[in-house]
Amino acid sequence: MGFLDSIFGGSKKLQTANADRLFAMATAQVTLETSLNMKSRGNAAIVFQQINNADFKQILSDSEALIKSAAADTGTTITQSADDYGYQWMVFKDTDFEDLVTAINTVASELQAGGYGDRVLAAVFAWDDDSGQAVDFIYNFKRGKFYPFVPKPGKTRDNEYELRLKAQLEHDLPFEPELERWFPLWDAPLS
Repeated sequence: MGFLDSIFGGSKKLQTANADRLFAMATAQVTLETSLNMKSRGNAAIVFQQINNADFKQILSDSEALIKSAAADTGTTITQSADDYGYQWMVFKDTDFEDLVTAINTVASELQAGGYGDRVLAAVFAWDDDSGQAVDFIYNFKRGKFYPFVPKPGKTRDNEYELRLKAQLEHDLPFEPELERWFPLWDAPLS
């Protein structure tokens, strides 16, 4: 079991109802922009544990091809990188927030359909508040829940702000009720 596996719930299978929960982020966009004066940074990512077999690589390749084929209409771009723990990040950039949610859902759905849903760890949606503070909304696929992550300098976080965001958005997003499961994702490759 890897580092992020231990954080996000071991080898528990990806829940099947996650697509509806994931798309709650697109619905919450209205509240984030109008009530909380937040703005999407135009990028989001999905992180998963890579498997070095042909089937897994083909699923990722097919997912990327699906997104790139729609890019003429959506404008979504994709980059990939590995982190220090060996997990793969697929980062999407797009000015249309719903396209970001759809891209993440596409990859997660393809991996789940191929039998690799247990390898999908989290999605991260990058936002800024009106003061320029970075606010990431992390979706834990294994739990089917969101939580906010507000990083501060020195690898600290603003827990009070995170709790305020939960209170302001709990009618829009399915939040992780166990605060001890609000794990930070430091150094996520989102610009």
